[in-house]
Amino acid sequence: MRHLLVTGAAGFIGANFVRYWLERRPDDDVLGLDALTYAGNRASLPPDGHPGFRFVHADILDEAAIERLMQAHAIDTIVHFAAESHVDRSIHGPDAFVRTNIVGTHALLKVARRVWLDGGDPGPRRFHHVSTDEVFGSLGPADPRFTEATPFAPNSPYAASKAAADHLVRSYHQTFGLPVTTTNCSNNYGPYQFPEKLIPLMLVNALEGRPLPVYGDGGNVRDWLFVTDHCRAIELALDHGRAGETYAVGGHNEWTNIAIVRLLCRLLDESFGANPALRRRFARCPAARGDSCERLIAFVADRLGHDRRYAIDAAKAERALGFVPQETFESGIGKTITWYLEHESWWRSVMDGSYRAWVEQHYGRESA
Repeated sequence: MRHLLVTGAAGFIGANFVRYWLERRPDDDVLGLDALTYAGNRASLPPDGHPGFRFVHADILDEAAIERLMQAHAIDTIVHFAAESHVDRSIHGPDAFVRTNIVGTHALLKVARRVWLDGGDPGPRRFHHVSTDEVFGSLGPADPRFTEATPFAPNSPYAASKAAADHLVRSYHQTFGLPVTTTNCSNNYGPYQFPEKLIPLMLVNALEGRPLPVYGDGGNVRDWLFVTDHCRAIELALDHGRAGETYAVGGHNEWTNIAIVRLLCRLLDESFGANPALRRRFARCPAARGDSCERLIAFVADRLGHDRRYAIDAAKAERALGFVPQETFESGIGKTITWYLEHESWWRSVMDGSYRAWVEQHYGRESA
């Protein structure tokens, strides 16, 4: 039986991981912690009273609170998702990324060291750090995919802050013997993703009849992984990963941004054509009038320092952990579209005034 502390539990991947773990391991205890900033949504998590789960509203920078929680709940496993993660936000306000991603990660490492090592806490322990492929920089069209041995070359304040956190995690294993693992994952998509990221932003904007803003020429390439497959990879790293090791996790599934947007438009057009109820619910969507959502595509000025291509070689994770994605992109994107169509109340509730103001600032009033 494990006692998990999941940081950033109310965020996109954290919430999916909590739900995944409780379903797969109902005998374990999961303590979900989140500061509930703009992208954290308590409604993404199981309700109060759910067996084996408790939510705590707290900041990872509050070392005293984290230490009390670890001791009170006999925490033996930390899964660290908490992070500022949106590149655009890191360009316009990097301080929050340094504070949360670097200083916050260090605060957690210090507490884990005190409780597990200095306190002589017996038994197996694991600090699992969830990171990104963005720490490796940008690939050219013919470059080999990132591996665990690829040198770090972060190109945005977000990526730099995650690279710094990765180094801190490694150092606490090498210097103090803290039992850590790290996963560097490619782009995730799926349910509960905050609508500032590409796929949910395009879905929500299309349903509302707003422009679909595509950076530059739309040719930037990302490797996409369904969020449940990412959760499975973390589970495998916790069960079979060696302390001190890093595992690159990806879907071997590269798409340009513009191809993703056009695919989403086509699938929405087909959904509206097959379901008259959607035409009534989302009357502002072009597909409700028999038009194509593609007419909403609007190319906008490229993002500063926009990395051209990311791609992961997940051979080590497959070999050492047995990780193989179970969702194809076709099956995963279908599940994602269905989820957003069926959970309109969720995405409307998270699109509050602060989010709309941010979209308006960076994409224009018509997109907000």
